[in-house]
Amino acid sequence: MINILIVDDHPAVGMGTKAMLEQESDMEVEVISDSMSAEHKIREHAYDVLLLDLYMPGLNGVELAKRVKTSYPDMKVLIYTGFDINTHFNLLVESNISGFVSKTATKDQLVTAIHCALREEVVIPLHLFKQLRRAEATTQQLSSDGDASSLSLNEKEQKILNEVSKGLTNKHIAQNLHMSQRSVEYTLTGIFSKLEVRSRTEALIRAKELGLISQS
Repeated sequence: MINILIVDDHPAVGMGTKAMLEQESDMEVEVISDSMSAEHKIREHAYDVLLLDLYMPGLNGVELAKRVKTSYPDMKVLIYTGFDINTHFNLLVESNISGFVSKTATKDQLVTAIHCALREEVVIPLHLFKQLRRAEATTQQLSSDGDASSLSLNEKEQKILNEVSKGLTNKHIAQNLHMSQRSVEYTLTGIFSKLEVRSRTEALIRAKELGLISQS
């Protein structure tokens, strides 16, 4: 039996996915909506696979994945998201996850992704696979030329990074910019991926080096 835990702050999505997966005779699924209680749940039960929503209040899927993999390095963690994965690919790989799957995936696609993760394999969408070589070439060109022309931040990203430079939390940034906290978290994740960094501090340093935000 494959024991699966779904962590998703949208209960309807979690329960719908549970019903879909449990049509398979070898899968048993539990669902929780609070990412902050996930680690406690994992300590209590033996799971083979985690399906983590990418954007959740309190603790997003990437941070939760990092924590889980630190304590349980052999556990298979899949990011389960409705967002376009392209701009987050590097960040997800660096999080040491076992793969990712879209919430629009069919049951067969989801089951395949789970079985592949258990075999230490990863399913990559064809459109993303075709972009990997081009992305590598762009990175190499940037490194050799020291040219940041291929990198840019839009107005919203610049505003959020400026707020980050003031030491504000995501909650306070959301209040100041009249945005949802989830939108701030989503934008920050995209910024980290663009700049190829892992933290707020690294993002600020990198953005200033490239002249993308003010040095002040």
